Amino acid sequence: MATAPVSGTDDVVAVVVVTYHSAAVVPGLLDSLGPGLAGLRWHLTVADNASSDDTVDTVRRLLPAARIVQTGRNAGYAAGINAAVAAADPFTAVLILNPDVRLAPGCGRVLLDLLHRGGDGIVVPVVTMADGQPEHTLRREPTVLRALGDAVLGAERAGRFRLLGEVVTDPASYRRESSSDWAVGSAMLVGGRCWAACAPWDESFFLYSEETDFALRARDAGFTTRLAPDARATHIGGESRAAPWLWRLLTLNKVRLYRRRHGRVATAAYWAAILVREVSRAALGSPTSRAAVAALLRPASLREVPGPPDDRRVAVDAPA
Repeated sequence: MATAPVSGTDDVVAVVVVTYHSAAVVPGLLDSLGPGLAGLRWHLTVADNASSDDTVDTVRRLLPAARIVQTGRNAGYAAGINAAVAAADPFTAVLILNPDVRLAPGCGRVLLDLLHRGGDGIVVPVVTMADGQPEHTLRREPTVLRALGDAVLGAERAGRFRLLGEVVTDPASYRRESSSDWAVGSAMLVGGRCWAACAPWDESFFLYSEETDFALRARDAGFTTRLAPDARATHIGGESRAAPWLWRLLTLNKVRLYRRRHGRVATAAYWAAILVREVSRAALGSPTSRAAVAALLRPASLREVPGPPDDRRVAVDAPA
């Protein structure tokens, strides 16, 4: 993977996008790149995970200069990112974007400025959803107590308390330059030194927890995840809460990631806390949580490398 030293005068941003049946949403992203990256040197590489719609033709038509890598299979989000970056021209920073993200004008410059001021690492914008509501993209490291806080109080209320919530929900945290253990991966700028030290992304996470793993490894290596409050983006997607199999995958990967970083006893406690959360929601009638409970109670599921069900179209998206 070619990288160049970070330089305030020689910056080149490699924009990487992973697509899968994204023809309906990718035009909006492409339209936003020009204004969003105004004043920057950048190039786009799209990794397409074997779309059977017009995704590839749409990208070629709307942005002929884009480099397209066809993976030949539904390889997952991390694999797509790795393939795109490996094929990209030399860069000093990598801007990872979901196909259903739209950059606000000037977003890229603000992200890059903070990247330089912070000494490399990861920088993310303030993200709003399609209806204008804020998306709480900042996250704290998963812990047993935070999983229990989510189970008992709910993510929104637990997130107000640092020890009890993984999701950072305090509005003040999104109005200032702040740092977090990790952030949702729908839009993130990764410095060249950080990428060189911590890449590739772990492809065993087909979808969900891959950016958590990367950001935590970056933090362990001395790189910080920061929020740029004046950089703005809109994320119009978000399917995981509606599709039971996606929520199942998200839940299993959370436990798998925790197990990689902790011992057996701590992992068992975390599994139990996640199970309590999903059982409580399943009791209220949530089909997504019922799917998660069934998977958590099947020990083999945590030993498998999760992937999409057969014949299921997966819109590659960022974790909830």
